[in-house]
Amino acid sequence: MKKGSKPKVISLYSGAGGLDIGLKRAGFDIAVALDFDHDSCETLRANFPDTAVLEGDITKISTKKILEAGNLKKGEVDFLVGGPPCQPFSKSAFWNGSQGLKDPRAVTLREYIRVLKETKPRAFLLENVFGLAYKNNQDAFEFLRGGFDKLGYEITYQVVNTAEYGVPQIRQRLIILGSQKKRLEFPKTTHVDSSKNVGSGNLFAQKLVPFVTARQAFDGLRHFWRDTPKELLVGGKWGHLLSEVPPGENYLYFTRKRGHPNPLFEWRSRYWTFLLKLSPNKPSWTIQAQPGPYVGPFHWENRRLTFEEKKRIQTFPDNYKFAGKASSVQRQIGNAVPARLSEVLGMAVKEQLA
Repeated sequence: MKKGSKPKVISLYSGAGGLDIGLKRAGFDIAVALDFDHDSCETLRANFPDTAVLEGDITKISTKKILEAGNLKKGEVDFLVGGPPCQPFSKSAFWNGSQGLKDPRAVTLREYIRVLKETKPRAFLLENVFGLAYKNNQDAFEFLRGGFDKLGYEITYQVVNTAEYGVPQIRQRLIILGSQKKRLEFPKTTHVDSSKNVGSGNLFAQKLVPFVTARQAFDGLRHFWRDTPKELLVGGKWGHLLSEVPPGENYLYFTRKRGHPNPLFEWRSRYWTFLLKLSPNKPSWTIQAQPGPYVGPFHWENRRLTFEEKKRIQTFPDNYKFAGKASSVQRQIGNAVPARLSEVLGMAVKEQLA
């Protein structure tokens, strides 16, 4: 990296650019971004006009092409980042008998190692579902660890809760950091769940502040509706129940175990997100990429969240533009890394590289 210049980033599996937004805020230059999804690439082009956006299957795009797109050479890359598609390693995949590394989609991990080897950046960040660290995915995790070690990178990894870094969303992700010369350290957490017997004096001593709540995240958003827009209404077989669910709860409210007089569901017979309603006084739960008709989180006003509210939960800028139809925008937002988490990680890595 030349003195006075911004550290150069190659972003793989960029999606809508959650990682890239945060790194740009932290002072990085996103030289190249790559993704196979057309709408995501159009989103990147609309918001990162100075970034070379490559659209296509990474298995068919050479590292040489990636470097040329960013006007870079091997060894000139400061930071390689990316979140390879995580379906084979997710929690749902575990319960559905995932093949892990044998899953054809796991080729994305191999491609990440390939680009890492052929670009030789000073440091890297790999983001994925925390299920990648499960014992049943040990072969995949050890594959990555072995690849990093062979290429001479010291790694450190951690399952982080995004709410502990100021994101108004409880979202656990596995972050792997690697560097050629020394082991990178994770930034200290800045926020804490103040409802768990943590006194204000202790918070002050640790320089921590309470989690950012959904109400705080939505502050300033104004909706001037006479009637709730049709696309935000929850109908169908179970939609009418949403108004009975207390804020911060889900379908379990209607179970015998919770003391409901007319139980409608068995205990743990549905996914946790079924009829899940936000509490205004707590962070949101994870925004889903492809939610079913009764999958939350829903607003405490008994409706679906607007895209403006979802962007706030994922800490995207209010003016961030998304390409594609509503289902595509939902997927892009749900799959993204919260920008605030990326910014905090980026600032820590940048300081250590300097």
